[in-house]
Amino acid sequence: MLDRPHSILFESISSDMSVANSPELPLRLLGEGCLSTLVHAELISTDTSGVTLKAATVEGDCLFAQVDAAGDGIIRVRLREDPSVVSRASLTIPLVTPEVYEDTIIEIDDLTVVVHAGPISAEITLDPWHLRFVDANGRLLVGQNPGEQDASGRLCSLAFGRSRINGEVVAYHESFTAAADERFVGFGEKFTELNKRGQHPLMWHFDASGSDSNRSYKNVPFYYSSRGYGVLVDSGAPVEFDVCHSTHGCVQIVVPDDLIDYYVLAGPTFSEIIDRYNRITCRPTLPPKWAFGTWMAAGFRPDSQAEVLERAATIRKRGIPADVLHLDCYWQIVGHWSDLRWDREHFPDPRRMLSSLAKRGFRVSLQINPYISHLSPLYDHAARHNYFLVQPDGAVHLADVWNGTFPPCGVVDFTNRDAMLWFTGLLRPLLRQGVAAFATDLTESLPPTAIASNGMTGAELHNIYTMLFNDAVADVTKEIAGHSMVWTRSSFTGGQRHAPHWSGEARCTYPSMGSTLRGGLSHGLSGVPFWSHDVGGCTGTPTADLYVRWAQFGALSPLVRFHGMTSRLPWDFPAHAERAVVEALRLRYSLLPYLYSAAVEAAETGTPMMRALLIDSPDDPAAWGADLEYRLGRDLLAAPMINQDGTRMVYLPAGEWVDHWTGTVHTGSRYLRVTPPLDRLPLFVRHGALIPVVDVAATVPDGPFADLTLVSWGGRTSRTVLRDVDGTTTVTALRSGDKFDIRSTGPAVIQSVAFAFVHGDQPPRSLKLNGKELPIETR
Repeated sequence: MLDRPHSILFESISSDMSVANSPELPLRLLGEGCLSTLVHAELISTDTSGVTLKAATVEGDCLFAQVDAAGDGIIRVRLREDPSVVSRASLTIPLVTPEVYEDTIIEIDDLTVVVHAGPISAEITLDPWHLRFVDANGRLLVGQNPGEQDASGRLCSLAFGRSRINGEVVAYHESFTAAADERFVGFGEKFTELNKRGQHPLMWHFDASGSDSNRSYKNVPFYYSSRGYGVLVDSGAPVEFDVCHSTHGCVQIVVPDDLIDYYVLAGPTFSEIIDRYNRITCRPTLPPKWAFGTWMAAGFRPDSQAEVLERAATIRKRGIPADVLHLDCYWQIVGHWSDLRWDREHFPDPRRMLSSLAKRGFRVSLQINPYISHLSPLYDHAARHNYFLVQPDGAVHLADVWNGTFPPCGVVDFTNRDAMLWFTGLLRPLLRQGVAAFATDLTESLPPTAIASNGMTGAELHNIYTMLFNDAVADVTKEIAGHSMVWTRSSFTGGQRHAPHWSGEARCTYPSMGSTLRGGLSHGLSGVPFWSHDVGGCTGTPTADLYVRWAQFGALSPLVRFHGMTSRLPWDFPAHAERAVVEALRLRYSLLPYLYSAAVEAAETGTPMMRALLIDSPDDPAAWGADLEYRLGRDLLAAPMINQDGTRMVYLPAGEWVDHWTGTVHTGSRYLRVTPPLDRLPLFVRHGALIPVVDVAATVPDGPFADLTLVSWGGRTSRTVLRDVDGTTTVTALRSGDKFDIRSTGPAVIQSVAFAFVHGDQPPRSLKLNGKELPIETR
């Protein structure tokens, strides 16, 4: 058992929580001490899932390697000294649960062992040791790198094995040879370029203070390769991925845990890989339907019941579609955060307030965090009952989680079941009053030297703490409110069950909006289909044009929330900006049948609503580099304006794309320069698509969408699937000359069909919907 934090990595992180730099991977002479990599192995046992091997290392260590079929298309690999050892995180919260796979095939001869798991196989050479993974046709997906050497004979990659420092084991590691043209995406919400080749992702949650660095609020030790496979590491430790960074032909994985435990997932498509990822982690949670409406916040400032009610009235008066009012921490007594008690001076009757808002069609979400000020009346009670993380001497570990702006706090210990029950007991009355949801914040600030009730240090608990917190909040929300949505800033492996995630405190600049978009695409490629961001940015005050451009991006994001340190209320900006923002929201609300249908599909498959172009165009190299635009569902392509000069390049993938605003048809597989006016975001529709829309309402309906209009973009033969709370409807459209015949099977009630203006296309002269003649409508 490793006695962390002994590794250099942990010491680096623990010494300065604000610095993300990790040490360079060591260069060692071949055979030099402290690097112990596998040289040969012998088979010692087999079972129904795989094989166990006794491996010798270059240093003479004896380690145990296990290679198993962990599901159809899933291979699991483990290396450890003690075959019974598991990762420290899994003792607290299981991150990955392998499937029972009954169709494993194992082939054995004198020199090789092959473990087949359907569309993927692991081929093991025993002497000298080597492991590679191939698809069902024998095509190489990826293979271990045996340890690259530079011109002087020094090793410059960490091959399969482990390392010591001062005689103590500090990490296990693996290295894969990377093809020269191979690309890699994933690793969580990373704000850097989408293709991570040449980067060094570190799986350690930071209060990133924006979206302008390689720090992340949300890390997922999973990546997807352009060669059609995925890799997932099962560890809560700060895993390092050197993605062709220190040596350009090798991906290196360093795991400062008691073993290395990873999964290789077969594709070849992203959808197949993410489905396998979901099968061994968890399925995504679909947010309630109302959550896809607009969320509004007034800014991080003192607030009151009277002001909240006035905001609600103003939103309705000004015709702004909105469903949720979000209250930042000031719903509580300042200096007592976050003891989950209303500030009765400023919110004298919260139950009445919540009831009044509900009658106007508003839900309310509250900002919370897992820290309780030492000034709160609840602090002494929690301290006496050992509900907080402690110092090594047993005293409560007071943490400066607010960077000096608010009092130090005790950190709720969610490894202590009694503490968890006490904390959720504080949430339960709020939900019964009518609070609809909670936004969980600041969980990246865990003190690394603190001790939990289960013996884990803050450093060991750091990455998984947010999962324990979010699980507790989700469970009590499900119990009272009937849904398990948590609007969360921090997450880890399996975090797709806590939907949605938001991108944190981006600065109010165009570059930050661009990097925020990259973060959302990266997170979607890491298994999280529901994501959002603070419209306008969080830190600072956006200019009017930036506010409009960010609102357009938000309106065409999976979920949309207006939130920041200062006001993001539309009427606090110039009139022209307010008009443009409201128009963007009206566009969103008209598209809600399409968006919700995409959301249901995302929950079922794991493929994100906001789709990086590479998902649908994996063989197009340009699509892997197009990380400032996205497909929203299958049929829309949005390209937010990320430059102040009002001009940008948009890459259109293969096919034909119709400009939503002008009807101009563009051939894909090329770049297009666009200069839209301020009130328009570049938006393209797949030529021939059928898009369901509704008349704009003030709120999202709880039940099925009524009075649907199906808009045909080009009047062509096409097919679409509509998903709603009452089930799935399949719609087919057949064009034959001047006749257009639409058939629907399912519960959706389609009242009318319209034809969008598309240059060069003529609408039909005859239209039938399920055998009934309809008038021809154009838009």
